[in-house]
Amino acid sequence: MRSKTLFGLAAVLVSLAGCASQIMQGYVGKSITEPMLDYGKPTGVFDLPDGTRAFQWNITESGVIPITNPTTSNIYGSGGWATVTSTSTSYQPYSQECVYTLVAKPGGEDWTVTGFRKPRLACE
Repeated sequence: MRSKTLFGLAAVLVSLAGCASQIMQGYVGKSITEPMLDYGKPTGVFDLPDGTRAFQWNITESGVIPITNPTTSNIYGSGGWATVTSTSTSYQPYSQECVYTLVAKPGGEDWTVTGFRKPRLACE
């Protein structure tokens, strides 16, 4: 049962993150101000050797995943034996931190996004 729970948790985490690379690709060619307006101040900013700058956001997603547990029982009554199936639902909490990185080049007093680092698979 535990392996089913972990598999379900992994599948939900991947689907919750959606298409992060497509979202990040949407910022390429735009001012770094755009993702800052959407996600707030970056948690990290790093100057790179080629003169570009990396802007990083750590985003934590959390919630619960419903897990359905069917139970089958055989009971005996006045009419003889019968099989009864019932279902209970438990909730598995999850929390995952993902790091998203956009790379930008200087342009006047602003930075223009030129690319991004693809997040790890579970954050995609």
